[in-house]
Amino acid sequence: MRSTKSKGASRALSRQPAVTQRAYRILMIAPTSFFADYGCHVRILEEARILQKLGHSVTIVTYHNGDSVPGLDIRRTLPIPWRRHYEVGSSRHKLIFDALLMAKASALLARGRFDVIHAHLHEGALLGLILGKLTRKPFVFDFQGSLTGEMLDHHFLRQHSPYFRPLLALEGWLDRHSSAVLTSSSHAQRLLVEGFGCRPEQVLSLPDCVNADTFRPASEFDQGALTALRAELGIPEGRRLVVYLGLLAEYQGIGLLLEAMAHIVRRHQEAHLLLMGFPNVEYYQGRAAELGIAEHVTFTGRVPYEHAPAYLALGDVAAAPKLSLTEGSGKILNYMATGLPTVAFDTPVAREYLATDGFYAELGDAKGLAEQLQAGLFPDERMRIVYRETGWRLRQRSIQRYDWETAGRFIVDVYRRLLGEAPEMAAAQRPTVTPMGGEPL
Repeated sequence: MRSTKSKGASRALSRQPAVTQRAYRILMIAPTSFFADYGCHVRILEEARILQKLGHSVTIVTYHNGDSVPGLDIRRTLPIPWRRHYEVGSSRHKLIFDALLMAKASALLARGRFDVIHAHLHEGALLGLILGKLTRKPFVFDFQGSLTGEMLDHHFLRQHSPYFRPLLALEGWLDRHSSAVLTSSSHAQRLLVEGFGCRPEQVLSLPDCVNADTFRPASEFDQGALTALRAELGIPEGRRLVVYLGLLAEYQGIGLLLEAMAHIVRRHQEAHLLLMGFPNVEYYQGRAAELGIAEHVTFTGRVPYEHAPAYLALGDVAAAPKLSLTEGSGKILNYMATGLPTVAFDTPVAREYLATDGFYAELGDAKGLAEQLQAGLFPDERMRIVYRETGWRLRQRSIQRYDWETAGRFIVDVYRRLLGEAPEMAAAQRPTVTPMGGEPL
């Protein structure tokens, strides 16, 4: 099955009116250890790449740690001697990193001519808002989840903490004072309008996307290369494979995924989990050993982004057990483009991506997760056809709805409106914001 992505994207773009646009110079603020092969980093990477492809200049200012990416202009802060590893999630040390990031971004703005500031995450939004006011530059906030929600997910903050309400108030203030907010899901769009009081016209849904020419079904790979990769990973012959790619953390549901595998392995010794990602590898190896499934789980550690498509192509079914209700889940799109039947906890974001072609377990239910994964691993003849057709539909959905080139043009249109070079988006063109259980706003 060959990808129809390029032709489909070309047809979609050809319907748009031809508009002469100037090239923009974009300062992208990334308060993280970019690049590190996971979630929000992939969104930053692909946004920067498509903006450059469309003829714009992107400079990414980020923390001292992180991998270089060929073709990207990445400017880094000074290091902190006592904190040399990657920053993932919430950390007190990020206060110092963000102060250094503010200094670096200020210096870049003082020396260079930028047209727009595009900031990721709430720390970036705070810096972008301040710098935008000082330099009179338009500021776009790329929202990838609730600040306090992430802190709660990482157990960095508790709801009864005296810091919770002030941080929640700060989060809402940043959201409301951003010129434009791009969200990774329509669920996040509703959250910002209903929960944080943002104006509907201020918040625009820009879902995570996927390159379906890169992430593709196993049938489009060299089968000998896939067989060699299985052998290299030490996966025993005859094992049916669940694949997971992402951060290894409790809010990602990794503990529950291991419990689910323990349920499956009791019945099916040929079940196997390919657990791809970082950090906390040693911790979860210990959990797998405690559950008696160490021989049925392969930990790869960090998988380079360019190698991820081949690793996913080894799978029979994909797992997306994320527990967070506020963050996006870009890994699901990678699964979809690979044509993998996908099992997820039943969350609004998972439903948004997978729709009726997802296989869902009740949030937090390891046994329910096991049942769905087991059904995908060991289907009868009728269900084998169902899963194959489901995988095909998911791939087509990823091609038709989650294309980076269309997303890049949308971002540029947002810049143009903020710079006063295009009219405001007509009401009919704005993404519809539908309150939970209510009428569209």
